[in-house]
Amino acid sequence: MIQKLISKIQKTNAPIVVGLDPMLNYIPEHIQKKAFQEYGETLEGAAEAIWQYNKGIVDAVWDLIPAVKPQIAMYEQFGIPGMEAYKKTVDYCKSRDLVVIGDIKRGDIGSTSAAYAVGHLGKVQVGNKTYAGFDEDFATVNPYLGTDGVKPFIDVCKEEKKGLFILVKTSNPSSGEFQDQLVNGRPLYELVGEKVAQWGEEHMGETYSYIGAVVGATYPEMGKVLRKLMPKTFILVPGYGAQGGQGKDLVHFFNEDGLGAIVNSSRGIIAAYKQEKYAHIGELNYADASRQAVVDMVEDISKALGQK
Repeated sequence: MIQKLISKIQKTNAPIVVGLDPMLNYIPEHIQKKAFQEYGETLEGAAEAIWQYNKGIVDAVWDLIPAVKPQIAMYEQFGIPGMEAYKKTVDYCKSRDLVVIGDIKRGDIGSTSAAYAVGHLGKVQVGNKTYAGFDEDFATVNPYLGTDGVKPFIDVCKEEKKGLFILVKTSNPSSGEFQDQLVNGRPLYELVGEKVAQWGEEHMGETYSYIGAVVGATYPEMGKVLRKLMPKTFILVPGYGAQGGQGKDLVHFFNEDGLGAIVNSSRGIIAAYKQEKYAHIGELNYADASRQAVVDMVEDISKALGQK
């Protein structure tokens, strides 16, 4: 799957991933109104609105991008109907040949970790049959519990030729409370980065590992250090746009081959129509605003990387 991600990045010339993180207040009124007319102001109605909103965005941008990253919490808050919308979104994106990164941030040990891995990336045994649960291509994992929490995921990834993005240095302001603390004179995130590189050696693709890392765009200097510590690790970079990251902040996340990183933008794309820059496109044409936001993001990153 890492090879598919790389080939799609090269084909689109767009090292970006669209975060499908829907909140009800992002969803245009006409979509909510139609869903509520059919299902009422219920969890089912909210889930239908989310699904239709997502579908509109995917239809507008699928040909420009290599991947999407649905954040599961935005669906879980609507209970079982929300989770059904999550699964429909995953399946629809895969039908459009997009790589799907399930942003699930799981972190547990032993059989529990294995169950999470099977549920999202593998196949579960039911009698004489096996079934893929959510069936994403990659998943995000919290490494706080160490190898006991990560190895069950790697085992499933090897079976299914799928991958992970492991949290190393996150984009949120308080990340330094733990991640920047010194351990034997070095920040913890560096030690985690080195461990991710080690785990990655167990599951290599042709040039990059199936085991990637998450490093926030809001910390470009730390990204520079981590890029050197993890030369064969693909880096998922959140924090672009709405969280303050810009194209010029991203140069050090990429390798000399122009690969090695994929940059996430969520509300900066899916709620683009709410921004002053795209307001003229209008709420009814929200998906067109999302498409233009993707085009602008690709241009920004390409310029920063010296590709134009």
